[in-house]
Amino acid sequence: MRRPPSSTSPGVALLTLLSARFFSSTAVDAASTLNLKNLSHRNRIRALAEARLALTEYLHATRTLPFSLADHIASNSPISLRSFVSQISFADAIPADFRRIVRGFLAYNPVNEFGFFFESIGLDPSHPSLPSGTPLFLSDDACLLSAVSSFLRFGFPWNFLGVLYLDSPSIFSSPPGHLLHLLQRFEGLGFPRSCIIAICITFPSILRATDDDVENELLLRDLKILFVDSDLAGWAGDDVDAFIGFCKRIRLFYDFGLEKGGVGELMGCSRRIFLELDELVLAQKFNFFLNLGMRMEEVGLFTLNNPVTLDLDLDNADIVIPDYLIRVGLSNEEADSLMKRCPYVMGKNKLGSLPGIVKALDLNEWFLTKVVHEKNLHFLSPSYTHIGSYNRNLETEFLQDLERIKLVKPHQFIGIKVDFFLSIGFGKNMITSKAIGLVSGSKEPFQERFDCLIGLGIEHSMLCRMIIAAPKLLNQCKDMLLEKVNYLSQDLGYPIEYLNIFPSFLCFDLENRVKPRYRILNWLRDTGLINKTFAPSTVIVHSEKRFIFILSNIHPAAPKQWLEQFCSHKGNNVVEETI
Repeated sequence: MRRPPSSTSPGVALLTLLSARFFSSTAVDAASTLNLKNLSHRNRIRALAEARLALTEYLHATRTLPFSLADHIASNSPISLRSFVSQISFADAIPADFRRIVRGFLAYNPVNEFGFFFESIGLDPSHPSLPSGTPLFLSDDACLLSAVSSFLRFGFPWNFLGVLYLDSPSIFSSPPGHLLHLLQRFEGLGFPRSCIIAICITFPSILRATDDDVENELLLRDLKILFVDSDLAGWAGDDVDAFIGFCKRIRLFYDFGLEKGGVGELMGCSRRIFLELDELVLAQKFNFFLNLGMRMEEVGLFTLNNPVTLDLDLDNADIVIPDYLIRVGLSNEEADSLMKRCPYVMGKNKLGSLPGIVKALDLNEWFLTKVVHEKNLHFLSPSYTHIGSYNRNLETEFLQDLERIKLVKPHQFIGIKVDFFLSIGFGKNMITSKAIGLVSGSKEPFQERFDCLIGLGIEHSMLCRMIIAAPKLLNQCKDMLLEKVNYLSQDLGYPIEYLNIFPSFLCFDLENRVKPRYRILNWLRDTGLINKTFAPSTVIVHSEKRFIFILSNIHPAAPKQWLEQFCSHKGNNVVEETI
């Protein structure tokens, strides 16, 4: 059986990376020898190899672990092994004596077998999910050994144990014999062993279910209909990877609203979901409708009932705004009005960017009704979105601008920035290219910052207009954005809606510009020299020279007080680098 691919699930992906690191090559062992100061470089790999063999022998012969278990543990825990070897004094011993020296050390210095075991299944021995205060010897934990033995006897690959432990440590505390009995029960339902392994990896809760657990019984019913009754298992053979892929698709439908007990019959008629569609492609379709405004619990059933949605080409089908929206049902007058208010959406874009486009125009509810609730799914078909002749001036100017940007910016990041701006609703036009030229970073940080501001209550359409007015607000890290918004609302008492009219507030240096200026204004108010408040747009936009002039008009001594007591000496006459 093969190891699962990295795309199977977050847990499996993590484990696969760990497996690649811990299970693979001599290069890993060689790299891990660098801190062995008790050995010369030429002897380190030999010493580790001898220690691995001695540890296997110790775990099997002395600690009475089954040989296969002992070998797995010793062979797949290079960090623990390196730490163990670093404690041994080899003095001037020759390589031929290494195994004898290690055996002698083990005779008087028993190792913590739990650290070796947890690392061998792909976990960091200090991982917070692992039990604290464990004993030294695995034989002291009969339930753990029984669980591991049951999994191995049934055919679970060694590296899958870490996935199960991370998700459900309680599984490894099951009474001896319980897990094997449970696995044999699944086998009695007609599931092949490779399928059972995949089911347990994808739905670990099934291993800790009680006899009266209704939800897991419904899950088993769905899986039996799909894999046994519909003979989907026959398409995977003994390929655990294929079964995991099937199970992940099923889990995805559960995540997007389908209830356990109702998936089997619906999906049994749609084998192409399993045989033709990658899970990431399926998730992309689900997220497309979710981002359009559908409720999460509706998406899965809607997709199953409308299989045409599975064929949407979200990445390659192009649309042109506003032409596309007019074809969908927007009047020419409405389109003209929207384009005057939101010119940055005009031009060519991808079909997959529609959620961002309609949110940028405040049309998401209208569009969702048109396409989904009125069942006009043909609006999303490649034939309907096909672009015939259109005014290419916008795109030409956009591309020319990008070429100019590439002369002064790292060109490999330009495409990433374009993808981000298109995804939030911007079209290929000169407004977009200008914004692209003013921001620095990659798509993931941009998306995190964008989502952060959305999470604070700023509407998508308003945030797009804020970005046009002050593109460099996207250069602020998430923590800084939160700090600035908090200062605006908590310290200055302005609602977050104030950013709608002054988005540049997010671009000014908080510690070296904003706070010092408000401190002196507060001092002037406390001393009775002023009795009014000043909005941020009138306080921080002025240059240092202009601000000092304003202070001098309040009181002749105020500039001296500013320079001596309040002014930041770090960049006090410049705006933050993002302006």
